[in-house]
Amino acid sequence: MKNNIGLDTQKSQELAGMLNDLLANYQVFYQNLRGFHWNVKGNKFFELHLKFEELYNDAVLKIDEVAERILTLQGVPLHTFEAYLKKSTIQSVEKEKVDGSIISTIIENFSVLISKERAILSIAAEAGDEGTVSQMSDYITQTEKTVWMLNAYLG
Repeated sequence: MKNNIGLDTQKSQELAGMLNDLLANYQVFYQNLRGFHWNVKGNKFFELHLKFEELYNDAVLKIDEVAERILTLQGVPLHTFEAYLKKSTIQSVEKEKVDGSIISTIIENFSVLISKERAILSIAAEAGDEGTVSQMSDYITQTEKTVWMLNAYLG
């Protein structure tokens, strides 16, 4: 059976579930980045404060796009913090003082996101879901470049 955008209903629901998992991870990642932005200290304050803001602004855009893709596939996006924390692989990070050492945590979080995006890309390709394929491909390309830059920052 096909949904209203011509995709297999069962595959669309599977993808919506995978996208909800990605959504939960992005939400926890976003909130971590906000905390890093607010609590950064030290001689790298100005550069890290701006970088964390750039990263959380990007994450919040992706959160909206992922939720809208779930709706396009006729799913229901998760929307409570309880659901995000229950579903997310990325753990919330609470730190009173944030410095450059948190970059390794951000890279680890990006690795989780890329892994999930690749899995979604694969299933979406099998389902002929070009919209999700395109979205995930764009996310992966951008995130890989960001990870490269963060690793370069670490030296």
